[in-house]
Amino acid sequence: MGVSYKKLWKLLIDKNMGKGNLREAAHLAPHTLTKMGKGEPVSLTVLCRICETLEVDLGDIVSYTPAQKEDTPE
Repeated sequence: MGVSYKKLWKLLIDKNMGKGNLREAAHLAPHTLTKMGKGEPVSLTVLCRICETLEVDLGDIVSYTPAQKEDTPE
């Protein structure tokens, strides 16, 4: 699964806000930001909380690229 939070990290820079500030404002667990930093999926509830905190839409903070299927020999 190809989850990317690059939009979120750029948005934080534009808002002059650090990850720690986001964590406190959105009441996120430190482990959640670690997962996001590694490009791992997090719950929709967490993403919605971030959207509410930053007053943005889901598409403003995350993007999804389907994993490419490997060719399987017949």
